[in-house]
Amino acid sequence: MSTAEIRKDYIQERYVVIAPRRGTRPHDVPTETKAVAKKAASCAFCPVHPDHPAGIYCVGADYLGDCFPDNTRPWQIKVVTNKFPAVTLDNPKAYGIQEVIIETPDHEPELEDLPAEHIAKLLEVYAARTIQITKNNRIEYVIIFKNQGGRAGASLEHSHSQIFATDFIPPHLIDKSQRTQRYKLLNGSCVFCDVVVKEQASSRLIFEDDYLIVFCPYASMYNYEVWIMAKRHVDNVTMLSAEERLAWAQALKKILPKIVKLGLSYNFYFHEIVNDPDQHLYMKITPRGSIWAGVEIGSGVVINPVAPEDAAEYYRA
Repeated sequence: MSTAEIRKDYIQERYVVIAPRRGTRPHDVPTETKAVAKKAASCAFCPVHPDHPAGIYCVGADYLGDCFPDNTRPWQIKVVTNKFPAVTLDNPKAYGIQEVIIETPDHEPELEDLPAEHIAKLLEVYAARTIQITKNNRIEYVIIFKNQGGRAGASLEHSHSQIFATDFIPPHLIDKSQRTQRYKLLNGSCVFCDVVVKEQASSRLIFEDDYLIVFCPYASMYNYEVWIMAKRHVDNVTMLSAEERLAWAQALKKILPKIVKLGLSYNFYFHEIVNDPDQHLYMKITPRGSIWAGVEIGSGVVINPVAPEDAAEYYRA
C-alpha cells in the first residue's frame, strides 16, 4: 500500500488514517528498552523473595486450585492480590477487584518463551478467575490484560498479567455492544462472525486453524496490531474448550516473538461485559511502536504509518 486511506472500525465510529511513508518497510521501526529490569533476588514475584505474596489460586504440575499457605508446594502459575490496587471491594467510590497472575516462578522467561501447554494453562487460569470474580453480583465488567515492556506500562520485568474488574462498564464498550446488537438485528448475523469470513479472504490474514483466525485488523490503530479471534461464536474466555485454549497459546507463540524481534513493547487484552452474553471473544495485541501526537490526542483520529496489509506480510514471513 503506497497511498493514504481513511478507514473505519468494523462496528464503531472510530477512524484511522492508514498513511504508509514512502520506502517504509514493515520492520522499519525504532527499538526501545524493555520493562524496568529487576534482579531475581529483589523481585517479589520470585518464590525466593522474603516478601513473595501468598497466592489465592495456583496451578502446579498436578493440581489446579487453592494455593498452599506456606507456598512450599511447587507451582507453575500463581494468582495474587494486587498490592497497589486502583479499585477495591471496600471502596464504594472505586469498587472493584485487581489481581496479578504471575505466569511462571522463573524470573527470566517471557511469556513467548514458555511452552504452549503452559500458556494454555494460563488461559485456563484466566477463565477460572473470571468465573470466581463474576460471582460477585456487583461486578459488571472484566478486562484481562498484559503489559510487556516499558512503553506498554510494565513496571516489573518478571512475566505477569492482570485482571481488572469493576462495577461500571466503560461507555465505549456499551456503545460497542449496542452497535453489535443493532447489526445483528439488521443483518441476521454477528458482526465479528462476518469479520472472520471477510478476513479469511483478505491480505491481512496471518494464519488460521480449525479454532481461530489471526489477522491485522482493517482499521488498525497501532503499528503491527494483531487480533486473535475465535471462529466459534463464544462469548468469553470461560467458554473456550481445551483445544481452543491450546490453539490460542500456539498463536501467541507465533506472534509475540515477531513483536519482540521488532524491539517493541506490547499490550494484549480482552474484555467481558458480564450482562451481555452475546459477545464474540477476541484478543487485541497492540505493539507500542508509535507515539500519539496532536492529531490523535486532539481529534481522536489515529494516523498509523504501517498498513495492516504490510504488517500481516511481516508476520507471515
